[in-house]
Amino acid sequence: MLKFIFGPTLGYAGGFSLLSTILITIVGMMCSVLLFTFLGKILREKVLVKLFGSRKKFTKRNRRFVAIWKKYGLPGVAFLTPLLLTPIGGTLLLASFGSSKREIVISMFLSAVFWSSFFSILIYTLGPEVMSIFSR
Repeated sequence: MLKFIFGPTLGYAGGFSLLSTILITIVGMMCSVLLFTFLGKILREKVLVKLFGSRKKFTKRNRRFVAIWKKYGLPGVAFLTPLLLTPIGGTLLLASFGSSKREIVISMFLSAVFWSSFFSILIYTLGPEVMSIFSR
């Protein structure tokens, strides 16, 4: 969640307009979503296996991902991604459970629009009160 809040916070601190901040935050999330949606399999097979070797499949973290998937499905995972996961983690989770690339991109885009708008409006509305939390 903290990673996703930095976009709106830095946009506000940098003097960007609310709309610019929302759009930049959406683009930031969607860059990683698109990259890992369309290149995730290649990255997983070619890069991660060579760097880290084969890993245990039934880890505590993997079980947590499966529980999230079973409970919420594709819309829920996409919605919760900025809060509980990173855009990369959410995208890889959706891809690993067989969601289509189209479904992943659309659901993650809707999530990015919602959460970037929510956090940006919150930060721009509360302004100095929110910024004092991050400047401590």
